[in-house]
Formats: sequence, C-alpha cells, structure tokens
Amino acid sequence: MSVPSGISHGEEWSASFRRGSDAELRGWLDVAMAACDEADAIARAHFRRDLQIQTKPDQTFVTQADTTIEQMIRERLLDAFPNHGMIGEEYGPADADASVRWYIDPIDGTHNFMRGVPLFGTLLAVERDGEIQAGVLSAPALDERWWAWRAGGAWAHNRGESARRIRVSTVDDLANAHVLFGSSRDIKASGQAPGFDRVMEAAWRERGFGDFWGYSLVAEGAAEAMIEVGLAVWDAAAPLILVEEAGGVATDFQGQRRIDGGTFLVSNGRLHDVVRHRLVEA
Repeated sequence: MSVPSGISHGEEWSASFRRGSDAELRGWLDVAMAACDEADAIARAHFRRDLQIQTKPDQTFVTQADTTIEQMIRERLLDAFPNHGMIGEEYGPADADASVRWYIDPIDGTHNFMRGVPLFGTLLAVERDGEIQAGVLSAPALDERWWAWRAGGAWAHNRGESARRIRVSTVDDLANAHVLFGSSRDIKASGQAPGFDRVMEAAWRERGFGDFWGYSLVAEGAAEAMIEVGLAVWDAAAPLILVEEAGGVATDFQGQRRIDGGTFLVSNGRLHDVVRHRLVEA
C-alpha cells in the first residue's frame, strides 16, 4: 500500500481494494467480532484491578490482560483459519508470509488501561495480498465497537443497540475543523511534523484524543483529522479500513497509503492535503 493520497477517497474507491467475496470477508469479520467479545470480557475483568505490569525491551509496558487477550485471539484465529498468518504486538509474527494475515493489538491504549482511563480497546484487522480487508475496534469500557469490511461500509454500535452506518464529515475548511492528535510531545520530538503547531492554530478546535478513539471519531464524523507518530502496524491496520470505508483517507505524513510508516494521518479526505502539507512544511 504505497499509493500517494492524491487525493482519492470515498466508499467506491475503498471498495476497489476488496480482495475476496463479500461472504468470505464477512466470515472473517464474524470470527474477529466473536474474538473481540471474549477480549472485552477479559479486559473488563482486569480493568481497575491489581495488574501485573512488566516492562518490555522497548521500554513500553505490558499487562497480563494484554498477553491473555492476544493468546486467546491467536487460538481462535488458528482454529478458524489454520493457513492464515498473524502479526501481534505481544507475540510477534507467525507465518507472516502468508497471503492472508491478521494484525492483533490486544489492548491499544495500555497506559490508559493501567491508569484506569477507559480509553482502551482491542484492534483486529485482516489483510490479503497487502490490502486490509476487514477490521474491528472494540472498546469495552466505553461499551462501543466499530468495524468495517471492504465494500461493506463502516459501522458502529453501543452495546445493546442496533448497528449504525458511519461516515466522515463534509467539513472542508480547516478553520471549521476539529483536529485530534496522540501525544503533542512525541509528534514534535519526532521531527517529522514541523508544522504541527500551525495546524493546531489554524483549526477550529484541537484535542489530544489519542490511540484508536481518535480514528473512530474521524470515521464517525465527530472530528476531521487525527495525527499520530510512533505507530506499529497493529496500531494502524484496523483504523485504516474503518476510516477508508467511512469515506476518509489514511496515509503517513509523506502522503503514502501505508500502515508501516511510523506516522499516521487520517482525515475526512476533504482536508487531507491541507493538513498534511501544513504539518510537514518547516
């Protein structure tokens, strides 16, 4: 996925990346949704409880909930799709050269989870031949879930309510835009967004709603752009398809449509080039 934004976007454009039948993709999605049901229960059982916290070699944290959820998801995927590969945050790659592979983030927002902040969730996405085909973002403490599949649209629901179709906003002026970001400190320290402050100053409203939630808000039309650095592929895979199927755009700061660039800018599409150009200009 290395096509410059350019800036194509929209539901028909997103559907052009489908690499399987609707039935096949929905079958993958059904398994992902069921796995997220189990992940939600595990996360709720550990949230705001005494946690076993360890520091990984990269100096990030991991809890027993992270590892338990990823182990469970891998077991469910292996049972359902023994020929699929997996790339997960806690246990790395397995058959990563397979044409179909899954990206697993057991708890996106681990620091929030550790501190009792309810903004965390499980992210799952499946890719075929380099194109993300379906994804789920499940936030148990918020009782919300978002999902999408190619040519199937982007959807959301609160637990116990009917699913609703979601779409990005039609705001086309940065002065009227709600712009979100992960860590302003990390973005500035990265050296990859010298115009970050100018984007914030030009926007109508800016807020630091990081991790998966920022991308979900863009997909729902509650915000127009989300900016983040320091992402791994499992952080970006599910948000990419959610935003694209909602009619938006997801690229790195260089305008490349990819999940492995380490930087991520998602938008409603109408403002993508404006935000990106301001972001990277010194």
